[in-house]
Amino acid sequence: MERLANDCFANASEMISATEALEKISTAAAPIVRTEKVTLFESEGRILAEDIIAPRNVPPADNSAVDGYAFRFSDYEVAPDKPRNIVGQSKAGHPWVGTPEIDAAVKILTGAIMPEGLDTVAMAEDVSRNGNQVILPAGLKTGANCRKMGEDIREGQVLLEKGTSLRPQELGYLASVGLGSVKVFRRLKVALFSTGDELTNPGEPGSVTSIFDSNRLILNSLLAKLGCTVTDLGILKDRLHTVRTALDNAARDHDLVLTSGGVSMGDEDHVKSALGEIGHLHFWRIAIKPGRPLALGQIGNTAFVGLPGNPIAALVCTLMFVRPLIKILSGAALEPPLSFKVPADFGMKKKPGRTEWLRGRYRLSGTGVGRVEKYPTEGSGILSSAVWANGLIEIGDDVTYIEKGDLVTFLPYSELMK
Repeated sequence: MERLANDCFANASEMISATEALEKISTAAAPIVRTEKVTLFESEGRILAEDIIAPRNVPPADNSAVDGYAFRFSDYEVAPDKPRNIVGQSKAGHPWVGTPEIDAAVKILTGAIMPEGLDTVAMAEDVSRNGNQVILPAGLKTGANCRKMGEDIREGQVLLEKGTSLRPQELGYLASVGLGSVKVFRRLKVALFSTGDELTNPGEPGSVTSIFDSNRLILNSLLAKLGCTVTDLGILKDRLHTVRTALDNAARDHDLVLTSGGVSMGDEDHVKSALGEIGHLHFWRIAIKPGRPLALGQIGNTAFVGLPGNPIAALVCTLMFVRPLIKILSGAALEPPLSFKVPADFGMKKKPGRTEWLRGRYRLSGTGVGRVEKYPTEGSGILSSAVWANGLIEIGDDVTYIEKGDLVTFLPYSELMK
């Protein structure tokens, strides 16, 4: 099945902007069409594979929003102060059956179906009761405290559209019309590995010449948050044959192959060479910081992304480029992450012609005014900056200087990691 059209990123060797890169992703990728049916209890975070049509009204009948007394408003208009006989009681799940006489009232509990012919409810605490009679309060309006049939959901309406990500509130929405299961896209299968002779797995002995591999832990966690099933292929040594074999094997039964490191132009950067032998590498020279180099290509019709080896660059590129690719391949509706403008609590100069993402921390002052500060060091290997930050500050390619107090775009981690 098609994940990416063959040579869909051809002629991408020229430097392109971040916006152009995202446009290429959105136009080239398509959802993987495998689907499955799962129960609502298994479907949190899954992506709907079909429109859901409401099979019933919600509420299914007029019912009371409060504990009180149901009555006919037309009777009340004629004689609002008249004592009314209580002729029955309606409970949730146990409606009162009968036809009330003129000027009658029925005691009703929250959620109970309205008796036939009655259309308004007075709250229990607002009435005066004397034995088996009640006097209703003045000033009630027709339909007060009554929930109408179908006021939330109408039978036959499109309840949720294909591509919707199922959060707890959507699950409750589906349950409210009686659905027990839904058809969803199967989880995206992602193969993940790092490359480099200098890398060592956390928990293993290290030395002054080794670097503990943090990228796979970061990426594995992010991919899980994005709803993927991840195969951890570990660390590949800098051997062309080893990298080529691993890429080829991974592409056979995965939807996306994701690597970190090995896509630069150095002698030991073999990912680019290996992919050139077994697939198509459209090396994106994107005008961004951090993030270059970032490679996107394909092995057959399996998507491939080669991330930079520096952990901050790998993190940022995953959030800004791999995340939208995954959402499209997973069948999710692609929407830009929510962001907002906030005054900068810093000043800086910036090189023109490229988009930059700074690690930022948004805070409220004692007076309730929000501001964002940037981490003082911008190196792509400084993971402490990602821990300190609660989001990214996006600086457009046309910006060359920021003064303290200027409005900048802030993207919270909470939006980028879902």
